[in-house]
Amino acid sequence: MFKDKILLITGGTGSFGNAALERFLKTDIGEIRIFSRDEKKQFEMRRIYKDDRIKYYIGDVRDISSIKNAIFNVDYVFHAAALKQVPSCELFPLEAVKTNILGADNVLTAAIEAGVKKVICLSSDKAVYPVNAMGASKALMEKVLIAKARTVSPDRTLICGTRFGNMLCSRGSVIPLFVQQIKKGKPLTVTEPTMTRFIMSLEEAIELVLFAFENAEAGDILVQKAPSCTVETMVKVLKKLFGADNEVKIIGLRHGEKMYETLLTREEYAHGVDMGRFYRIPMDKRDLNYAKFASNGVPKDDFELNSNNTKLLSVDELIEKLLKEPYVQEELKSWKR
Repeated sequence: MFKDKILLITGGTGSFGNAALERFLKTDIGEIRIFSRDEKKQFEMRRIYKDDRIKYYIGDVRDISSIKNAIFNVDYVFHAAALKQVPSCELFPLEAVKTNILGADNVLTAAIEAGVKKVICLSSDKAVYPVNAMGASKALMEKVLIAKARTVSPDRTLICGTRFGNMLCSRGSVIPLFVQQIKKGKPLTVTEPTMTRFIMSLEEAIELVLFAFENAEAGDILVQKAPSCTVETMVKVLKKLFGADNEVKIIGLRHGEKMYETLLTREEYAHGVDMGRFYRIPMDKRDLNYAKFASNGVPKDDFELNSNNTKLLSVDELIEKLLKEPYVQEELKSWKR
């Protein structure tokens, strides 16, 4: 499927980019281009991954000319570049707009001009019923990719998206924060113990993108049926794994946080396609002349997929999941020395 092809990963020095790189270096892919604005992280990646198939490009998705410098002859794009920290985006919402919305449009415009075969844009559960700037910017990013998909033949450039829950152990996420607090003997700063969040491993994130690559049609958004856990369960699990007795300090919800997240709206569920482990949300292909289309009626099912009504992981189930994560494995090794 990827034999001798060229893959570009925007935001390629992030957690997803590293996970994707490790997966694809095991294949017969021709070239992987890492596009990001952080030269330090690119330097660190060069020291870790010594493979001539990896090429590094400094640039910013806000600058379309820098994207064009990296996208020539590219077959596929995984667009992962984003501002994703909820409190930061709340304080600097225009920065979220510039990167998450306008940056995505730049990537898609450059991809279409360059004749890229497939572009998969990474979105977030925070884009569903958004209450914060990060989620709102991702929601509009999804609208941009759908609108852009309508402007080009999928035989030339197929544009689709994936929607993630929280990726375990990703950079800046809660698990690395709690682990470092445990190791330093500091209190674990918990926003709200009963808060629930979807749980996905980085490996599952790659699997979702690959499923979209193989199955998505133009304008689709693919969603995994992810389990979830409470913050309280996460704290119990990490304290048990590390044999820690750190104090737990409740600090309250941060800027823009929700008690639970949603991966699939009621409206999307009514018209979505159940594909086993995944849901496919097809693009609405109608134009504005609604009178010429048959009525779909009023959806009778009021279900939505959120982190409160999906499977809640127990302490033992979450332990089993975390012990498969390389980050947790490494931290446990260093802790036990």
